[in-house]
Amino acid sequence: MSGYKEKNAWAMNGYLGILVIALLIAGAAFSMMEDQFILGGMLIVLVIVLGSGITLIQPNQSVVVIFLGRYMGTIRREGIVLTIPFTVRKTISLRVRNFNSNRLKVNDVNGNPIEIAAVIVFRVIDAAKAVFDVDRYEQFVEIQSETAIRAVATKYPYDNFEEDELTLRGNAEEVSAELTTELQDRLRVAGVEVIEARLTHLAYSTEIAQAMLQRQQASAIISARKQIVDGAVGMVQDAIERIEKEGIVDLDDERKVAMINNLLVSIVSDHGAQPVVNTGSLYQ
Repeated sequence: MSGYKEKNAWAMNGYLGILVIALLIAGAAFSMMEDQFILGGMLIVLVIVLGSGITLIQPNQSVVVIFLGRYMGTIRREGIVLTIPFTVRKTISLRVRNFNSNRLKVNDVNGNPIEIAAVIVFRVIDAAKAVFDVDRYEQFVEIQSETAIRAVATKYPYDNFEEDELTLRGNAEEVSAELTTELQDRLRVAGVEVIEARLTHLAYSTEIAQAMLQRQQASAIISARKQIVDGAVGMVQDAIERIEKEGIVDLDDERKVAMINNLLVSIVSDHGAQPVVNTGSLYQ
């Protein structure tokens, strides 16, 4: 990995530099008028040299200074500055930017094809790395973002009804946090800070969307039934324990079975249970 790290380049107040250039131009003109052409020519050359170092930097921008192929430093001071003459200067934006990924088709951890997309909020924090450590850092951010989205999407199922398992649909905050961490690890080499990464689109692929919808509905019904049965069993158990504790009636095993059956049917049934009046006994 490259060892480039941002450092400050030499720079001075640009207005002061312009004032010096103006004085040199006046001195060159005066020398020419006095027939001192050599001195005037030297002053003009000096004006050209200093003038090549004048640069304008907008707010939230930085300028990477390169002299004869060597990195001389970065200028973050906004306004007009005078820096090293005859240098190549590359402007890098430090502003916060958004990147919307394309809709990617990937397989979740269960092998189901899904469509997924995300928005990435980022900014450059090290201009030297952005210029020298990667080739075209904007394109690098796009490609690595899609790679990270694919990597995170394959770790989790799209959806299920197990409360103790993370899913892409049910745990958006956790998935977004992991995507941000994954992206930051990949983009650190480019001097980029990932501020936020959040899913913007998540769906089953069109070819299986209908089948998976039916599967979701069936799973939901099974999960709901299981919860109802669990609750019903608990209610029946509490009722029998209370009857026996308070001595309301003496229940043998056969009566307990009958009561459990009646209570479960009443609680679990989709429709209202129809009461049956028994005028005899359980054994007749």
